[in-house]
Amino acid sequence: MTPDKLVAELDRVVQVPGLAKLWAAPIRTRIDILATGIKSPIGVKVAASDLDTIDRVSAAVARAAQSVAGVTSVVAERATGGRYIDVQIRRLDAARYGMNVADVQTAVTNLIGGENLGEVIDGRARYPINLRYPRELRDSVTALRDLPFIAPDGQRLDLGSVADVQVTSGPPAIKSENARPSGWVYVDARGRDLVSVVRDIQQAVAREVEITPGVSLSYAGQFEFFERARDRLTLVVPAALVIIAMLLYLIFVRFDEALLIMATLPFALVGAIWYLYLLGFHFSIATAIGCIALAGVAAEFGVVMLLYMKHALEAHGDQRDEATVLMAVRDGAVLRVRPKAMTVAVIVAGLVPIMSGHGTGSEVMSRIAAPMVGGMVSAPLLSLFVLPAAYLMLRRVKKLPG
Repeated sequence: MTPDKLVAELDRVVQVPGLAKLWAAPIRTRIDILATGIKSPIGVKVAASDLDTIDRVSAAVARAAQSVAGVTSVVAERATGGRYIDVQIRRLDAARYGMNVADVQTAVTNLIGGENLGEVIDGRARYPINLRYPRELRDSVTALRDLPFIAPDGQRLDLGSVADVQVTSGPPAIKSENARPSGWVYVDARGRDLVSVVRDIQQAVAREVEITPGVSLSYAGQFEFFERARDRLTLVVPAALVIIAMLLYLIFVRFDEALLIMATLPFALVGAIWYLYLLGFHFSIATAIGCIALAGVAAEFGVVMLLYMKHALEAHGDQRDEATVLMAVRDGAVLRVRPKAMTVAVIVAGLVPIMSGHGTGSEVMSRIAAPMVGGMVSAPLLSLFVLPAAYLMLRRVKKLPG
């Protein structure tokens, strides 16, 4: 049994009319609340000036989100629909009996809610002694109206003599953000990456939900981490590539050779992309980190291979013909076969246990290791076969003597 199978079985068994299902692990839910402020992978926050508008827009957003592919359940909090027993004190009637608002509120609090008079000590346990009217005198609105109590001047009254007791409607809970009332729509998605799901939800909401003036929508959830990391990567990755290109130029002191190594990096990622596709992994921050690590290893493969071929070519001196260049390139490439095979074997042997693990954190670690494992097929083949051929063509640009 895996978490995905368990959720699928719960979806099949739990079929209750009017019940919206949102399956999440308790610890993960707490982490999501602390990190994103919402307890589901995706959330839509609806802010407006009145609760009726929030309730209407939240229901419309939930209907629009339900039609998006990958969305398994949608729960819209209701900002209205709560039922309350409201005690409205009639100040003039209370004043006739020598009572003020605080006196009536004290009577309601003590007689209905109860008052702790003391506690019973039983060993290490403590039990409060609470005094209030029995349940049969306070279990209905009519009984509350007839609730007897004694005024400060000694008169016997009932609660209906000084207050109106009735059932009223109100909000079950009131949430606010940025000093505005808000309602939240919880969205759970499976089988698709969250960024694509959020993009489709935004399009569906813009198409199907009428947003009146004074209403604002904001999206929250785990996808925020990906967007923030993506914004950083768009700055960090180009800067890192520029630094690598500068370092390669300092090593080879030739732009063409540095450019040759840089041009091999995208092709080295082919194996990683195919392996991620076969495993069914979506592109995420973890897979991006694995691809960056793979690019570093592929650049190292290319640098060492190129250095061996350059040294083999320099060993033949200045007198070179086409056959000599071909032999030097071949000798330099052959010298790297065994070390490269050992490097690949060590990397794969170290990462395969991570790929086969199922413990805590294995989901993240496997997505970091997957690009490296897949790239250990394309990156070595590229440096062993393509890079020597490309270097041979690069050296043939010069007019060889003889």
